[in-house]
Amino acid sequence: VQLQASGGGLVQAGGSLRLSCASSGRTFRSYGVGWFRQAPGKEREFVAAINWSGTITYYADSVKGRFTISGDNRKNTVYLQMNSLKAEDTAVYYCARNRGGNAYHEDEYDYWGQGTQVTVSS
Repeated sequence: VQLQASGGGLVQAGGSLRLSCASSGRTFRSYGVGWFRQAPGKEREFVAAINWSGTITYYADSVKGRFTISGDNRKNTVYLQMNSLKAEDTAVYYCARNRGGNAYHEDEYDYWGQGTQVTVSS
C-alpha cells in the first residue's frame, strides 16, 4: 500500500492550495482517509478526514470553513482544498488511511504518505 501526497508549495497568506493524496490500487476502497500536519517543533495534529463513501467529513476547528476534503474513487485520490491560508497553516501535510477507527486519532491510521510541505508567507 502506497500513498503519495502532493500539491504543497509556497503561497502568500490569504491564498489557496490543493493537496492530493493518491493511492496505489484499491487502497481507499472501504477505508477513510485523513490529513494531518506537523509544524516545526510541534506534534503532528489532525486536520481533516473523510469516510470511505465520501458522505461524512471531519475537520479540526482551526480549519473549519477554510479547508475542504473530498475524494474521487475513480482516481483513488483524496483532495484537501485549502483556502484563506494563514501563516500558522505552515507545516508538512501528511495523508493517511484510516483502518476504521476514530477519524481524529492518528493511532487509527495505518498507512501514511511521505508528506508535502506547505509554507504560507505573511
